[in-house]
This record gives sequence, structure tokens and C-alpha cells, in this order.
Amino acid sequence: MNKIESALLSALSHYSNMPLVIAYSGGVDSQVLLHAIATLKQQSPTPITILDNVTVCHVNHGLSVNAQAWQLFAQQTCDKFGLTLKVCQVNVQAQAQQSLEALARDARYQALHSIYAQPSLIITGHHSDDQAETLLLALKRGSGLKGLSAMAAETKKAKDLLVRPLLEITRTEIIDYAKTHALTWIEDESNTDTRFDRNFIRNEIMPLLNKRWPSITRTINRSSEHCLEGQLLLDELANEDLSRCQQAVDCLSVTALAELSQARFNNLIRYFLEQNHCIMPSSEQLSQLHLQLAAADDKNPAVKVGQYYLRRFKGRLFLTADFEDVSEWQTDLLLAKTSSKVVLPNKLGKVNCVITTANEVDENSQYLKLPKPGQKITISFTHTNPKCLPDYRQHSRSLKKVLQELAIPPWQRKRIPFLYYDDTLVAAVGLFVCQAYMANSKKHPLSQKIETTEPSVKITWAQ
Repeated sequence: MNKIESALLSALSHYSNMPLVIAYSGGVDSQVLLHAIATLKQQSPTPITILDNVTVCHVNHGLSVNAQAWQLFAQQTCDKFGLTLKVCQVNVQAQAQQSLEALARDARYQALHSIYAQPSLIITGHHSDDQAETLLLALKRGSGLKGLSAMAAETKKAKDLLVRPLLEITRTEIIDYAKTHALTWIEDESNTDTRFDRNFIRNEIMPLLNKRWPSITRTINRSSEHCLEGQLLLDELANEDLSRCQQAVDCLSVTALAELSQARFNNLIRYFLEQNHCIMPSSEQLSQLHLQLAAADDKNPAVKVGQYYLRRFKGRLFLTADFEDVSEWQTDLLLAKTSSKVVLPNKLGKVNCVITTANEVDENSQYLKLPKPGQKITISFTHTNPKCLPDYRQHSRSLKKVLQELAIPPWQRKRIPFLYYDDTLVAAVGLFVCQAYMANSKKHPLSQKIETTEPSVKITWAQ
């Protein structure tokens, strides 16, 4: 058994009872990977059970005039080896501030993850030369230890495991295997286009380095392994710090964060964001966040990181989405004889209004007097800070003060649906009903059952 088949056998023997997906472009790397797996699979008995359920995935990006010919080549190759092929068509569109390489890679991985609904093992043909190129790309971007760790032999991505069993194999060994077995493969014309960073490193930089230092690929990869080891230690430290600082899935204690050095603070925030599947912040963003946490208590600073915000409120640092502005949204509600439903914007859920005379045990509902004939019912996210008397208070107070005393974070106050009769606030849906508009009801102290004694509007908010 040759070195490549041995590497595959060693890597795949750790897994079983999950489908195997082979990432297959038709280039020499994936062609050798496919041939070696087909060879192992044809052995009797099959040396590893995971080879009992193999699917080959070819992604057609549509970026080359040869894309259809490559797809046909993939089908013919899989037919020859007796393997099932799944072709995924993707549409990659150029976007500002994002390289076409990165967009195509993301589309490719999304396609690979879509093959099976259940967890699967995705295997790629990345080798040691790819690993060295990845580290140089990370250096060019100014990456930290995580980026300089390059590609891991095994990575958990979404529901799947991504495995790269050939990281100890060189490009020369890949090509020698292909020639030995008289394999044919696709040559992507874009691989010679040095406008792409990886191609520039592969075709211009690495030949120079190899000419001066023939073992440079091996030594670069050794540095990558050292970086990975260092990153694992940082992750262990971050996990310990997170256990002390975390108060909920989406928030950290500001007091606990303040006890950390700048370096440990940066490390923890990166780890916390990674756990929540966010992009990594820049050094400038981390410095700004660290500074903002020391702002005066009456301030609620926020720092944007990718599509998320880190926001401080009442001694906690919250991770939230970059919420859509819903201040201009409002709708009139036509109250039907039985029930009416309003779908709120930005995935904020639904408000259900039901006319009822029945006695119901429903602690999650609010009960309003019916509007007078001709009164318009409106739902909106804005208000003019009216004075109001919520059902739970003894004295009236401005709406802003009421929301503050309920300890509702500022960003959530802008996403509360307010219900009006004409221009008068009658309820903050999900929070309170203004006393003047409560249905004529009474609460039994033992069960907290609300008995409506006249027709009323029952309101629920399903988020």
C-alpha cells in the first residue's frame, strides 16, 4: 500500500456510521483522492466501514467556459469508479470588499454541507503545499495564531466534520501517484492567473523559496503546527475566562471582564464571538471595545463587529444582531369578529388579537376593553413619550421611565410593539396594559386567573 492510501486508511479508520462526502473538482489533487478512496473501497473486505456510504460532490461554479465539460468529466470519472456523483450548481456573484476566491470557496462549502441532512464526513485533497500557501496568505492578512495555524487535519463545521487526510503529502507525491496510475485530470485555466493571491504565491513566490530552501514547505508547516499548539493553549485559557465572565449565552459580566489584562480580554472576546459563529474583530475594534467598557455608568456604548453588535447595559456586555430600523413601520388593525393577526417586521413575530367573553387561564395574555365604534387601532414601534399608568403600577409615569424601570435594554425598547386606539397608547404588547383600558376583570389570588366579565380583546405576542 502506497503512502497516500496509507494516509487515507489511517485518517478514515477513526470514523464510522456516518456518510462520507468527497470534495471533487477534477483537478489532480481531488483526482488522486478519488482514485485512492476507490481503490480502498474495492478491497475485500472493505478495510473501513465509512467507505460503505460514499458520495462524490462536484460543484459547478459556472465561472469558466469549461464548467460543463468539467462536470461531464466528473460524471464519467465517477461512473468509471462506480461512485455516486452529486453535482451542485452555485451562482457566485462578485461583491464589494470580498475576493472572488473567498466567495467561490464559501459557495463550495455550502454545497458540500447540503449533501446530507444528517452529520457527514467531508473529505478534501488539501496537501502540504496547500498548507504552506495558506500560512503565507495568513501572514499577508496580518493574522494571529489562529490564522497562522492554517488548515487543521479535522475541523467541525456546522453539523459536519471536515477532514484533510493528505496534509502530510506533498504536491510532488500527488503528481507522482497520478502518473504512476495513468490518471487524467482537469487543468483549471484560472490556476495560472496570478491576480488571485493564492496563485501568485503558488506560481511566483513558492518556486523562489524552494529554489533557495528546498525544505521550506516542511519548515513552514512545522511553524503552522507550533501556531496551532499555541492557539489550543489560548483556547483553554479563554474557556476558563469564559466560565468566570459568562452570565448567559449572549452576555458577559463587565466587572469580570475588567479584571482581565488587555491580552486576555482580547483573547476571550475572540473566543466568545467564535462560539457564537461571528466573524473575528480587528485589533482596533477590540481596543475600542475595551475602552468603551470603562465609559460612565449612564452611557450604553456599542461596538459593531461584522453583522453583530457588542453592547454594554447594566454591567453586562451583550452580543446582539445589527437590528433593522423598524421606527417607520406601523399598521392599522381591523378587528375581526373572532380574531386578527398582525405579522411584525424583521422577524419580530406576530401579534394576535382575539375578541373573547370566556374565562380563561392565560397568564401570557393581556385583556383590553374593546375600542369604541369608529376608533382606529394601530400598532407601531414609536411613541411620543406619553404619561401612562401600567396595570402593575399605582402612579402614572412617562413611558420612557417605565421602560427604564423594567430594565429593558435601549435596543429592545425600539422593538416593542405599541398598541394605540386612535392616538392614545393603550398597551405595550407583551409588557403591560394601561389601566384605563383594562377589561373589567378581576384576578383570583390563588390561580391568578383572569375573568373577563364583558367582551374584551385578548392580546398575545408570539416572537
